[in-house]
Amino acid sequence: MPAIKFRGVDFIAFDSLLSDDERLVRDTARKFIEDNLIPIIEECNRAGRFPRELVKPMADLGFFGASLEGYGCAGMSNVEYGLVTQELERGDSGVRSFVSVQSSLVMYPIYTFGSDEQKNTWLPAMQKGEKLGCFGLTEPDFGSNPGGMRTRAKKVGKEYVLNGEKMWITSGSIADVAVIWAKVEDEDDTVRGFLVETDRPGFKADDIHGKWSLRASVTSGLSLQDVHIPESNLLPKSGGLKSPLMCLNQARYGISWGAIGAAMACYDCALQYSLLRKQFRDQPIASHQLVQQKLAWMISEITKAQLLVLQVGRLKDAGKVEHQHISMAKRNNVWMALECARMSRDILGANGVADDYPIMRHLMNLESVKTYEGTHDIHTLIIGANVTGIDAF
Repeated sequence: MPAIKFRGVDFIAFDSLLSDDERLVRDTARKFIEDNLIPIIEECNRAGRFPRELVKPMADLGFFGASLEGYGCAGMSNVEYGLVTQELERGDSGVRSFVSVQSSLVMYPIYTFGSDEQKNTWLPAMQKGEKLGCFGLTEPDFGSNPGGMRTRAKKVGKEYVLNGEKMWITSGSIADVAVIWAKVEDEDDTVRGFLVETDRPGFKADDIHGKWSLRASVTSGLSLQDVHIPESNLLPKSGGLKSPLMCLNQARYGISWGAIGAAMACYDCALQYSLLRKQFRDQPIASHQLVQQKLAWMISEITKAQLLVLQVGRLKDAGKVEHQHISMAKRNNVWMALECARMSRDILGANGVADDYPIMRHLMNLESVKTYEGTHDIHTLIIGANVTGIDAF
């Protein structure tokens, strides 16, 4: 069990900006994380183990495809879903990543680009956690530039044959289906999405070991060698790079909330520790100016991040959000959370690297979150292009 129990973080009565339903969703997710993930997460992180035993309980609470309508999905608002991801990442970035992939990167493209048959086949089972998915866009040589992908799909009769490799794929080796993005040879290399069952001949997933980050999450490399799928596995409404980027926008939105959860965990731990730890004249280190400066910076930035992402969530619920809004929220909030983790580590001193406390785990996780689903720099350029009207990449 952790040495310090989370108490909640709300400096400006942020909860008063939430509806009763939004607070209920947040509190339900918070209790689930406290009761089920917090007691085991440090062991999972040490062992590099994904807590698969939590998949069914998370499904029962409606976490998968939470903001989708129908197919057994919870139909949450975007703000409600954001609050869920906040609590998930307060527990661990790897667990939030799993839910984000299942929801935003697999269920969402099936829901948005899929046929009725595909939706009926996959969405109810995925909502229940009976089927798991992964999202194959990034390749060994193409991350920030997905348009350079080398994965190809060729139409042969009533089948497609897929060849290529994907890298850094969350849930790759535990997925039942992979949403694979490939250039279609007889469609002028247009990027299309395909549902590839992972038990098909020629499909292989190998886990990436030696990670110092997201250790409680499964990360894999995928290989597709002459994988045959029926033409009915094409996501019919997908077309062009815009399709996978729409999926990433959904996931980035969840990340922007999730990062606040990680920041809250680090800040609250550091605050409580600073009030207990005594140094110099038998006074708590919270009485020292430099410690107070760190705590003041953290709570100020967390508060600003909350307001930013709440507005983005309200815009999303109103159908008015733009991709640059989500880029700003993801860029700012992950940067903020990483800085909070580093400052919190400073406050705890040597104890900050021990897993009696969550800080070093969050710090290592956030190093990955800062560069996945659009690096900090790429989101900088997305915002810059929007405000100047000039693409810099």
